[in-house]
Amino acid sequence: MDPDGVVDFLVEAGKLKRIPRTGWVEVGVDHPESVADHCYRTALIAMLLSDLKGFDSGKIICMALLHDLAEARIGDLTPTQKAVNLDWIQREQDASCYLMSLLPQELFKKYTSIVKDYNEGTSVEARLVHTADKLDMLLQAIEYGSEGGDEERLMRFMHVSFEGGVEAELEKRIKERWKIRRARLQISSG
Repeated sequence: MDPDGVVDFLVEAGKLKRIPRTGWVEVGVDHPESVADHCYRTALIAMLLSDLKGFDSGKIICMALLHDLAEARIGDLTPTQKAVNLDWIQREQDASCYLMSLLPQELFKKYTSIVKDYNEGTSVEARLVHTADKLDMLLQAIEYGSEGGDEERLMRFMHVSFEGGVEAELEKRIKERWKIRRARLQISSG
């Protein structure tokens, strides 16, 4: 093991704590969450969903923690930015590969395989982490709305929809809270 490589990896990953989530910046959120903030709650949601479903939580937590790691080098891109920057997939793969190359070979292989699995989105683990990612976004939009964020601009993050299972139940409960909050605001301002 190269301890300097591991430290370099951790330093690079630490940059995620200072990178604001671009989508929230675009809709005018003051002091938006960082990519690291997002990864933490995504990992927590993924762990809970995984444990409820009896999946391999270790792999899923690892995937959730690594899913946005490349953003430490390329920044956080919104879907709109990705649509106009067609090279983003290659840039993301290159950044991820570089960061993993700082680690011992066995971890490089393991983590690059997990990130590839997430990006392909075909395994049950990858689909679960994508679900956790969307649930975190939905929760965050509601939290920003309750903190006085522009609800009309935040609506673009409310498109999340799941069919059946615990994910659909969580989505329903989260959206119910959004509706209750909006109704209370209308009553208090009316």
